[in-house]
Amino acid sequence: MSKLRVAVIGCGSIARHRHLVEYASNPEVNIVAVCDIVESRAKDAAEIYDAKSYTNYEQLLKSERIEAVSVCLPNYLHAPVSIAALNAGCHVLCEKPMATSKTEAEEMIKAAEANNKKLMIGHNQRFVASHQKARKLIQQGEVGKIYSFRTTFGHGGPEGWSADGKESWFFKKDEAFIGAMGDLGVHKADLLRYLLNEEFVEVGAFVETSAKENTDVDDNATLILKTEKGIIGTLAASWAYTAKEDNSTIIYGENAIVRLEDHPDYSLIVQYKNGEVVNYELGGIQSNEEGGQTTTHVINHFVDSILHDSEPLINGIEGKKSLEVILGALESVKTNRIYQLEKESK
Repeated sequence: MSKLRVAVIGCGSIARHRHLVEYASNPEVNIVAVCDIVESRAKDAAEIYDAKSYTNYEQLLKSERIEAVSVCLPNYLHAPVSIAALNAGCHVLCEKPMATSKTEAEEMIKAAEANNKKLMIGHNQRFVASHQKARKLIQQGEVGKIYSFRTTFGHGGPEGWSADGKESWFFKKDEAFIGAMGDLGVHKADLLRYLLNEEFVEVGAFVETSAKENTDVDDNATLILKTEKGIIGTLAASWAYTAKEDNSTIIYGENAIVRLEDHPDYSLIVQYKNGEVVNYELGGIQSNEEGGQTTTHVINHFVDSILHDSEPLINGIEGKKSLEVILGALESVKTNRIYQLEKESK
């Protein structure tokens, strides 16, 4: 059987450290082409992976016979490039946040449906072993009724990770659209929806730019969220956790407290009301820090969904719902009120 012909559009850090590495290690995949407006970046990646390099994605889509594409570009390009790739007959894995508006997200979903192609959004938190185990425990009733939660995702900022350092697009509002909330907060909005298996109906937010200079995007955001069944909690996203990354989540239920990625040795700790404590060693969460996990499982899941014609765990509709939490937070900041999220029509 011939290998899946893949192209990666955008050869910055997320492509170099995640997408390209993981495609290359998948025996079902052949990286055919790469693209970046910085020619040297595209050529370097092409040389490493024996692919053809482009500086224009439209040219790539026209010239190559591609079956699947990873879109690893600044946020404002996610929708137009994903739609172009879908219309060119490619399955698309798009980095998060999937778009900069609800309309853009809907257009991406429509393009996937019209071309009968997969659209997956790169929310890797659903694939973390501790998160999957916690979801099962909650679904099995082990934790009982869920009362509350708190989740946080913070590190020192994208300048230590992004290919362009302090000059990165992450700090430019016209390219990034939002800062820490879009970079990190949307991951946690998606994770909470997955863990709780509920949709959020209300969001209130405080958003500040306090830690970074010369930027017009947020670097600290705190959201207060409420689900349809009345579970309330907080979500923090920050580029100001200067000493160490924090990627933890705590769920408070009637029978137990579930601590996720909150301990250096145990990725999941369940503290029961009766005093019993169960510690799980399930492998660490993927991290950008030195020695962090390198396999996100996102690429393999995307490839499997194409090869087996199955629906990706985070399809366009799921990506849109997680994006809408963040868009609601922006509306809350703008209006200085609690924002009511739209309920999906049944």
